[in-house]
Amino acid sequence: MSRFEDPVIISCSISGAIANREQCPAIPYTPAEYAAEARRAVDEGASQIHVHARTPEGVPSYEIEDFEAITAAIRDEVDDVIVNYSTGAIGVPIDKRLAYLRALRPDVAALNMSSMNYAKYSRRRKDFVFKAVFENSFDTITAFLAEMRELGIRPEHECFDAGHVANLDPLLDMELLDEPLQISLVMGVTGGIRATPRNVSLMAEQVPGGAEGPNNWQLIGVSRDQWKLLASALVLGGNVRAGLEDNLYLPSGEMARSNGELIAKARQMAEDVGRRAATVAEAREMLGLGQRT
Repeated sequence: MSRFEDPVIISCSISGAIANREQCPAIPYTPAEYAAEARRAVDEGASQIHVHARTPEGVPSYEIEDFEAITAAIRDEVDDVIVNYSTGAIGVPIDKRLAYLRALRPDVAALNMSSMNYAKYSRRRKDFVFKAVFENSFDTITAFLAEMRELGIRPEHECFDAGHVANLDPLLDMELLDEPLQISLVMGVTGGIRATPRNVSLMAEQVPGGAEGPNNWQLIGVSRDQWKLLASALVLGGNVRAGLEDNLYLPSGEMARSNGELIAKARQMAEDVGRRAATVAEAREMLGLGQRT
């Protein structure tokens, strides 16, 4: 079997924490809306749902009760899907971000792999839309890893540049990580690596064991460059993520009316290169997760 026939894990970044309904009416706010979007995504081939919590009014939240309500609604609607929590934040204490992991124990939690400038720039305005320093020191990373190991949560290592992937090397040597790893190559954020197909190959080559090695990697493309990046990842054997956190538009330029439309396009792209969407059971096995009881 060639790598092109292998199943591809399609993840859905269901809401994010930045965009709002003024920018895209489909972004979910309430637990019921999260559940409906999760159903649309899973029906189109997603096996993993990445959750940034919000209050029912749409305000980004790091409170246990909001993560709990959203997760319960998703579980009630789609049952066995891999639930993946965001832990990234600027200005939110580590203990607060660990609290909802301890209370709710998702299957997977995202973990940013280096400090960086993190921004969005508008060429039309000739100015930054926002800019900040995103702190993810080795002390922060190892604190999260120790807690995740104790709780039985698998980390998803989010890497915004090639050097971020290299930060996995000392952690592997220290035996803080268990393979197979789940590594996300994030491209298109100002402050990170440029969003070009050639850089997809560059980043994939940095994955421990190589692009075709034992570890799982996925491509996260931010903004409308997403589709050419996902196409590059699919032919290189990687997994892919789509959803309203990353990009609001279909390749045609039309705004997506749901996460399901974005996932359907990602699934179609996978099928066009001879691959297929992994089932949830396959995705759990690939990522080293136990089957849900």
